[in-house]
Formats: sequence, structure tokens, C-alpha cells
Amino acid sequence: MKSLKQRLASLHSDHRRIAQGALRVAFFLLLGKAAGAFKEMAVAYRYGVSDAVDAYQFTMVMANWIPTTIVGALSVVLIPVLVRMRQDKRQDRARFLGELQGWVIGIGVVLAVGLYVAWPWVLQMAGQGLPAEAQRMSSQLMLAFSPAAVLTLLTGISAARLRAHERHINTLLDSVPAVVILVWVLLAATVNDIGPLLWGTLVGYLIQSIWLLKLAARADGMWGRPRLTLSSQHWPDLVKASGVMLLGQIAMSFVGPIDQYTAANLGANANATLGYASRLLSLLLGVGAASVGRAALPVLADIQSRGDAERARTTALKWSMLMLLAGGGVTLIGWVLAPWGVAFLFERGAFTAENTVVVAQVLRWGLLQLPFYFGVLVLVQLLASQNRYRIMAFIAVCNFAVKAVMNFLLAPVMGPEGIMLATSLMYVSSFLCYALVARRPVDTPAAS
Repeated sequence: MKSLKQRLASLHSDHRRIAQGALRVAFFLLLGKAAGAFKEMAVAYRYGVSDAVDAYQFTMVMANWIPTTIVGALSVVLIPVLVRMRQDKRQDRARFLGELQGWVIGIGVVLAVGLYVAWPWVLQMAGQGLPAEAQRMSSQLMLAFSPAAVLTLLTGISAARLRAHERHINTLLDSVPAVVILVWVLLAATVNDIGPLLWGTLVGYLIQSIWLLKLAARADGMWGRPRLTLSSQHWPDLVKASGVMLLGQIAMSFVGPIDQYTAANLGANANATLGYASRLLSLLLGVGAASVGRAALPVLADIQSRGDAERARTTALKWSMLMLLAGGGVTLIGWVLAPWGVAFLFERGAFTAENTVVVAQVLRWGLLQLPFYFGVLVLVQLLASQNRYRIMAFIAVCNFAVKAVMNFLLAPVMGPEGIMLATSLMYVSSFLCYALVARRPVDTPAAS
């Protein structure tokens, strides 16, 4: 039988680049997710299913909502620009990177202040179902999560710069906050409050941001001194594409908050239960699909820049079908092993066997999304490389509509399991939409 190295060598160069990139990303993701799993084990051991975990889960999702939305939209449109920009003069590249970082820092500072000032209103509107103690802890956690908004934006830009060079070390460094939280929680003398979670989060984001910025500067051969100007020739197209993409990303970004709002109104500890299941599910989502998705975009963008749109389309479709089948296999295995996995990771200390049963059942309904999530992620990269941002935004709005309606219908009947099933149905809708669009050939990478 052929070894893995021999099989990779026999692939077309474009498939090989995606495969090699995916293997690197998967390796880094596996290490990073392992660190995240250890962090969750430590949190479960010290805090169990409690008000502190409710507060942390709610604050993390709601406070990260806007920063991650901006990063998600910008990175998708930025990576193709950075790939094409390799042919520019050094001074032009330095100007664009400096302006990009300057505006990201400025927006991040405004966003951080706005989040902190608006948080009491957020708690009143979206967190009214949380216990009073959880609301108090959430307010304290904003001392970490509001400055983390700036750091998240800077981290996202640095990660995009690295991915444009097909360097995926940023995937490993995504685990830095988790590692710092893990250490802080384990070393804490007491966990009667959320101090370990607060300081672990803030310090972790700071280390990650500085580390990635240094690596991105090394990859580009320049730092890009921050400046608040818009003189680069790349801004008009980037701003236009980002605006369109942001609309779709905003629609999809409501998925996390609407889940938190729905769970908060189901009663005490529903947020914590959903959070444990979601974080375990993210291990499978990340290692399985994100590895190929992250590796595919720079390669597909490079194929598009060479003028071979049909090659990019057929490459993406083949990878999408492969990932769909792989996701189906993971779902079947995960459904059987869900109780064991939850017990192995969480069942110790304050996390009881009864908690394991509840979390495992929620996890199983979430596993149904895996085949469609795996399959759609490559198609997302294809449409991004083709600059088809309007279609992507429209599909995102439709996906959110499906999610909102399903949450409304299923959560009151099924509880947290209904929230997970609603997410799975959303990804079924997403895959069908992207598959129909991707099958239509595009001769040029014009926006549509």
C-alpha cells in the first residue's frame, strides 16, 4: 500500500497544496484543541455547572460577537487581496499593511469602550434570564473581554497575513488563551469567584496577539507601521467587498447570541450545558473541517489569480464531497461515543454523572451538523476566491432566518437539544445553497 507521502506526491499540485496545508492545520488544530479540552476539563473540575460558568459562557459569546464578526468578514476578503498583493512593490505593501493595522486598532479601541459602556444594557436585554449572581460575574468579566476586542481584531489581521503565505501556525496559537486560562484556573487557591477566568482570558489574548503580530511581520518581511490614512490602491475594492461580506457575516453572527438568549430563557445552567456540548463539538468541527477550509482559500485564490476559474471550481467541488462523506462517518462514530467523550473530558470534581447524561444528549443533536458543515466550508472558500460576496451574504441571511425560526420552534419543546438541532438544520440549508451556486461555472472572479 502507498504511504501517505506517496499518495500526496501523486496528487495534482493544487490538490497537494490543499492536502499538505490541511494536514499542517489539522496537526496544529489537534494540539490547540487538546489544550482547549484540558482547559474545559479544568473549568469543569473547579466550577462544575454553576453560575460562574453560565456567566463566562454568556459573556464570552456576547462580548466576542462583534469582534469575531468583523474578523470573519474581513479575513475572507482580505486573504485574496494579500495573495494578489505579492506582486506589488515593497513600499506599496508596507503602506497598505500600515493603514490596515492603523484602522483596525482605531476601530478596536472604539469597540472596546462601547462594549464596556453598553454591557449593563446587554445584561438587561439578553441576559435577563441569568441568575443575579451570574449577571454580577458577567459584569466583572467585561474587564477582560472589552480590551480583548482590540486584541481579537489585531490577531485576526495577523492570522490573515500568515494564511496568505500558506503558513498556518496561527491555528496553533489560537489555543494560547485556553492554555493561560487552564494554568490560571489550576493554580488558583480558590474558585469562589471568576478571577481566574478573568485574568486568564485577558493575559491569554494579549500574549496571542503579540506573538502572532511578530510572526506575521516575519512572513511579510515588514511590520507595517500603523497609520490612519486610506492612500493604498487596494482600499476601494476591499472596502466594497468587506461591506457586502459584513452584512452576511452580521446575519450569521447572530447565531451565537440568539443561542445564548434562548438558553438563558430556558432556566438556570442551560447556558453552561449548551456551552460544554458546544465546546466539545468544536473539537470535531475544528480539526475536521476548518483544517481543509483554512488551507483551501489561499490555494483557490492563487488558482483564480492565474485565470483558471474552472480548475478552482472542480477542485473545490471534489474536496467538498470528500468532506461531506468524512463528516457523515464522524457523526456516526460521535453519536455512539458521545457519553464516553463527555464523561472522559468533564466528569470529575463538581461535574457529576447526571451532568454527563444531559450534556451528551445535547451533543448528539449537534453532531448532525457535521457532514454539512464539513462540506460547505470548502464551498465558502471557493465563492470567496471568486469574489461572489453578494451571493454569500444572501445565503448567510437565509441561514440565519432558518436558525431563528428553528430555535423558536424547537427550543421550547426540546430545550438545549432543540437549539443544537436548529443549528444542524441551518447547516443543511447552507450546504444546499452553496452547492447549487458552486455548480454554476464562473469565467471571471468578478464580484456578484
